[in-house]
Amino acid sequence: MWGPEGLDEVEAELLGPPEELKGRAVLEIGAGAAQCARWLTAQGALPVALDISHRQLQHALRIGGPFPLVCADAGALPFADASFDLACSAYGALPFVADPVLVLKEVRRVLRPGGRFVFSVTHPIRWAFPDEPGPEGLTVSSSYFDRTPYVEQDEQGRAVYVEHHRTLGDRVRDVVAGGFRLVDLVEPEWPSWNSSEWGGWSPLRGNLIPGTAVFVCERD
Repeated sequence: MWGPEGLDEVEAELLGPPEELKGRAVLEIGAGAAQCARWLTAQGALPVALDISHRQLQHALRIGGPFPLVCADAGALPFADASFDLACSAYGALPFVADPVLVLKEVRRVLRPGGRFVFSVTHPIRWAFPDEPGPEGLTVSSSYFDRTPYVEQDEQGRAVYVEHHRTLGDRVRDVVAGGFRLVDLVEPEWPSWNSSEWGGWSPLRGNLIPGTAVFVCERD
């Protein structure tokens, strides 16, 4: 799934037809508990799941899967040039780094020519609205152009969660500056079957404003 709307890779085929994934080396960036890597394995791909969080990778290890787990920074990938055929990231890494171009350049470096990188993030327009699932989440409360990061701190004032806002134009420019060609920008619509509410996600908001942006990029 590329986001809370429920866009399924089986139907979307943003990485390519599922039957063509067999034997392909795929890097999942910001893998968390490696859900995407587990799905890729079921398609016959050869994934590697990478995350900076050791605790997240412990969850991946507990769930299990016949693929490597790598604890590393997405801005300094510990792989040789041209190691992978594809890369993917579903809400991983890119929203949480101050320099997304550095990550994109690293992903390009480890991809083979013609390799595809698909990543999803919160749709930038969402930053202008409160993160609420009900009617209160439908009124603009801040400037879309305010790029001040969202930061949560502990009692000692240390940052424990940081998420960076980039406008849609920023994201496109980042992709180009990272050396990729933007093939598609997918804004999933909220499907009629999805009645779930989760955090600020809901059918009410999903039917009116986009929640996820999926960037499909290729390395020339």
